[in-house]
Amino acid sequence: MTLRLISSRDNPQYKQLKQLATSSQARRKQAKTLLDGVHLCQAWLQHRGKPELCIVGESARSHAEVAAVLHQCEILNSDCVVLPDSLFSSLSQVEQGVSLLFVIGTPENATLPQLNQLCVLIDAVQDPGNLGSILRTTAAAGIKHVVCSERTVFAWSPKVLRAGMGAHFQLDIIEDADLKSLITTSTVPVYATDLHANQSIYAVDLTQPCAWLFGNEGKGVSDELLSCVSARLNIPQAIGVESLNVAAAAAVCLFEQKRQCEHKL
Repeated sequence: MTLRLISSRDNPQYKQLKQLATSSQARRKQAKTLLDGVHLCQAWLQHRGKPELCIVGESARSHAEVAAVLHQCEILNSDCVVLPDSLFSSLSQVEQGVSLLFVIGTPENATLPQLNQLCVLIDAVQDPGNLGSILRTTAAAGIKHVVCSERTVFAWSPKVLRAGMGAHFQLDIIEDADLKSLITTSTVPVYATDLHANQSIYAVDLTQPCAWLFGNEGKGVSDELLSCVSARLNIPQAIGVESLNVAAAAAVCLFEQKRQCEHKL
């Protein structure tokens, strides 16, 4: 396979790649993002297919997994470029990783007219690792739909993508949504986690479709949204211990629901 070589930092395409790697604003404006590392690139090929561009560091060309990815890109007729390692390192945020990147288009932001099925709502989660973990848990629990408020970190940023470990490609993710409007018109129950709630998640029948609402790391779900939900639920824990991290709380709730559904069968 023939790879185009980009050897200069002044190359216009390289400058565009550098913008994608360093600027969230550029990623949103161009509706593109970077997948960093072999695992994410393999997951994209498996679930979504052809990337817009494949980028490989010169020293990684002989790596067996990279060679396999390049072969698949060749079959898909994807554009591929090779960079000297010094140029590639300015694009990657992964230390001591395998030098492989994909450029992909971020999905167009769809609208959701009504909550009528099992889904996860995200209110103002700011940490990329937390959001990525929630997305990974959501996919693992067999849930397909995630709706994020405008105050939530960009779901397709490289850091969120790395934390999601490929879960993005199995989910329908809607961003910048008006959660209050969706919750007030929902045809399924909406449950919010709340440390001070009186009702435990273990005391609720979770075998029917619902929407789960998870909130900001420090403040939790906003009071405005809490006032609209069907019920506030707590996760029982030891006295005197800080509340669970939002990603951990999401995992407990989603897999308690999965447990109940499987037990019912």
